Amino acid sequence: MTESTSGASARPVKQPKLPFWQVWNVSLGFLGVQFGFALQNANASRILSDLGADLHSLSLFWIVAPLMGLLVQPIVGSASDRTWNRFGRRNPYILFGAIAAALGMAFMPNAGIVVAFVAPILFGGVMLALMDAAFNVTMQPFRALVSDMVPSEQRTLGYSVQSLLINIGAVFGSMLPFILTNVIGLENTAQAGEVAPSVIWAFYIGATVLLGSVLWTVFRTKEYAPEQYNAYKGIDAEQLAREQAERQSLPQRIKGFFRLLITMPKTMRQLALVQFFSWFALFIMWVYTTPAITQHVWGVEAKWFDSHYLESVGQIPAHIAAAKGAAGDWVGIIFAAYSLFAAIFSIVLVKVANTLGRKPTYALSLLLGGLGYISFLLFQGGEATQVDLLITQVTVPSGALGLLLPMVGVGIAWAAILAMPYAILSDSLPASKTGVYMGIFNFTIAAPQIISALLAGQILKGVFDNQAIYIIVLAGVCMILGAVSVFFVREQQAEEGSRVKEAVAA
Repeated sequence: MTESTSGASARPVKQPKLPFWQVWNVSLGFLGVQFGFALQNANASRILSDLGADLHSLSLFWIVAPLMGLLVQPIVGSASDRTWNRFGRRNPYILFGAIAAALGMAFMPNAGIVVAFVAPILFGGVMLALMDAAFNVTMQPFRALVSDMVPSEQRTLGYSVQSLLINIGAVFGSMLPFILTNVIGLENTAQAGEVAPSVIWAFYIGATVLLGSVLWTVFRTKEYAPEQYNAYKGIDAEQLAREQAERQSLPQRIKGFFRLLITMPKTMRQLALVQFFSWFALFIMWVYTTPAITQHVWGVEAKWFDSHYLESVGQIPAHIAAAKGAAGDWVGIIFAAYSLFAAIFSIVLVKVANTLGRKPTYALSLLLGGLGYISFLLFQGGEATQVDLLITQVTVPSGALGLLLPMVGVGIAWAAILAMPYAILSDSLPASKTGVYMGIFNFTIAAPQIISALLAGQILKGVFDNQAIYIIVLAGVCMILGAVSVFFVREQQAEEGSRVKEAVAA
């Protein structure tokens, strides 16, 4: 089935196309990983606020997410590039990360039970860091697995299926606390230092879904043996083995890593600007949507997010706790809505990209997302309105119902962000370095989030006087700048054959 890959000029063997359901199996674990991410994104600010975090300090707690990605993904990517054993190449890392993430999900909402040993807010922050580190251990090899298993002509399909599954997981993960409250009947309110029971049980269920879907991918995906992989990718196996066998000191490894950064494909560098604006905006959305709509739609004053004020009043009034709980649940609904719209758009994304081109599709999607964020301003308060969500009926301010409209644009942008950069980038990467370069590319996701974490809280406090709706508008402006930046990207194809000579192994 394969031809020899030894010698100085290994010729690639055409990689076979995968049946659709095998492409599906390769990416199914993303459903569970994103289920967990969605629970975190919709509820971490809610949990941290309940445990005592001030509004302007929320982004500083969230900084652990991109930091973990920045530290973990390149290391795991490089390690998985070098791993070949009976369990596979990427699968061992995917499974280990999923187990660790599930443990973090089980412990984080239970921070209140350790109050005798450590402050709940500190414990919650540590568990958030553990969850994010584990999510990154799982996520990076997953992206490389798609590149490994799916041939170039199916790459857009592979990443679109991945985007679809990610958003299916996000829909149900985002809605779960709402369902547990409004369908099952669990309590959704909490006093300071505690977490609502509906959120606790949602995290338990999310941990179970994550493990189950990852196990499906691990046991249903047989990775290529080294000989097959090298033949399909045109890698000179003998030279690659010699380079990987060389023992390198830590300074040499660091030097090699920075050489990879310097020699990265131009397409990756150009995409970094687009990634900066889009992920800066996404981070703001995840951190501040809950306080934004709690203030702007439910009319809760910013002082009720101030830990010092909460300490001075002692007991939170019932109507404030109820409003914060209802707003937190509704964030799950609108996050589920943008994930649903993203999943729908993912189905047609390949056809749209083939018709308009990858770059115009990407740019238009980001533009619609930016306009969606800015339009949050249009939906404020309003009359109590009964909404039929099929699974239950709920009464919310009319402004809350209107927020479903901006989620169409946000969902389209999210689908494109999950698929288009990787579809554009993957063909420009050397096959022997796919894992480590995908890890390095995560810098373009982590760095803007770290900058956002350091700046957004200060902007919110110093410029917007803790009125969180205006930080969402700022996110919209950034997303539009990302759309403009797409047109500075120049796509390029990787050279056929081995690219292992281009850089020292990191």
